[in-house]
Amino acid sequence: MLKLTERLGPIAARQADDTLTLPFDQRMLGRLKAVSDSGCQLGLFLDRGPVLRDGEGLRAENGEVVRIRAAVEPVVTARIAAGLPLARLAYHLGNRHVQLALGEDEDSSSGQGFVRFPPDHVLEALAERLGARLTHHQAPFDPESGAYSHGSHEHGHAHDHLHEDDREQEHAH
Repeated sequence: MLKLTERLGPIAARQADDTLTLPFDQRMLGRLKAVSDSGCQLGLFLDRGPVLRDGEGLRAENGEVVRIRAAVEPVVTARIAAGLPLARLAYHLGNRHVQLALGEDEDSSSGQGFVRFPPDHVLEALAERLGARLTHHQAPFDPESGAYSHGSHEHGHAHDHLHEDDREQEHAH
C-alpha cells in the first residue's frame, strides 16, 4: 500500500504519477484506505481538518505524487440572477450551515450565477422560494472552503464568554 503523508497544494496534472477520485464526503477525511484511478492501493495519513481539494497533490513516503480529483456525484444547482438575488440565495442557504459551491455560468452574458449543494428537499424548497431555477444532475462537488478556514474545513468560529459579574461578552472570530 502506498502511504500518502504530505499535502502539496494545487499541482498540474503532468506533475502526478497517479490520480485519486473521491466524493466530497471522503475528501473530508484525513485517514482513508482507497484505490487510485490506476488500481493502486493507497492509504491517506494526513492532518485532520483541511478538505482535499480538486487538483491538490499528495506525496507518498516513496516520493510518488497522487493528484486528487473531485468525483462526479448527485448535486442540485440553483441558478439565479447575479447580484443581489444571488447574494440573497447564498446568504440564506449558507445560514443553514451547509457546504455550498458558488459560481457563474460560463456564458457570462446570461447574467446568471449559481449555488450548488447536495440534494436536500428543504434547501431546494428554500432556493425555489427565493426565485432560483433548480437542476438535479451529476457533477463534481467542490464547495467553498470558507473565509475562516485558511484552506481547511474547520468552522473557524470560537466564542469565549465571560460570566457572572463580568457584564460584557468577548467574541473571538
